[in-house]
Amino acid sequence: MTIEEAQQKVDEWIKTTGVRYFSELTNMAILTEEVGEVARVISRKYGEQSFKESDKDVDLGDEMADVLWVLLCLANQTGVDLTKAFEKNFEKKNTRDIDRHKNNDKLKS
Repeated sequence: MTIEEAQQKVDEWIKTTGVRYFSELTNMAILTEEVGEVARVISRKYGEQSFKESDKDVDLGDEMADVLWVLLCLANQTGVDLTKAFEKNFEKKNTRDIDRHKNNDKLKS
């Protein structure tokens, strides 16, 4: 599925099953909450925190998909074409950051 297709599928689902979009501010708060859930899983799986019994079966991919879902909602609501935005972002990284990471002594092993 392309990013454009994902934006369209989310929009269709919202308009048929979800009734309507939450406000942009509400979705921003939900996005923050979902990112926190990803952080919780990563801090327990890859960091020093231990899993709580209730967190042991949490699926990192599902949590990341929740973040993507809300991001797609926000893009739809604000008129952002994420495909174009992502392509533009790559262009920026390939010009501004072309040598930035290669020249970073902290990244050399």
